[in-house]
Amino acid sequence: MGIGVVLFRGDEVLLVQRGKPPRVGSWSLPGGAQHLGETTQAAARRELLEETGLQAGPLHLADVIDAVTFDARGKPRYHYTIIDYCAHWHAGQATPGDDVAAVAWAGPQQLAAYRLTKAALDVIALSRVRLAEAARQVAT
Repeated sequence: MGIGVVLFRGDEVLLVQRGKPPRVGSWSLPGGAQHLGETTQAAARRELLEETGLQAGPLHLADVIDAVTFDARGKPRYHYTIIDYCAHWHAGQATPGDDVAAVAWAGPQQLAAYRLTKAALDVIALSRVRLAEAARQVAT
């Protein structure tokens, strides 16, 4: 099971540049594999801390995505189910760690420069909605 975290600091979202395969050098959201016996939220917090040195506030489910890569014959080569959580930054200084080459905070107008996948852009947009909904629920 793959776990991703869409972390916001104001309008900015945290991005990581991959330092290891797959997609070395590409920008994405922090995340990784869930360990045996680990809850999905614990995995999200651990991956975020390992990859970026940051801690998140309350986690909210953003989306569940099936990422399938096909070979030249059209047969599935990899199939990852990714659970993405969203949250606001809580503590820590953004520092690349683990399998990350670099970290960056990017505002909405800067996202195009990072050449994110459509799936990443979609979950960032959806996460903004989910966090706004969560804030409204707390306010009422």
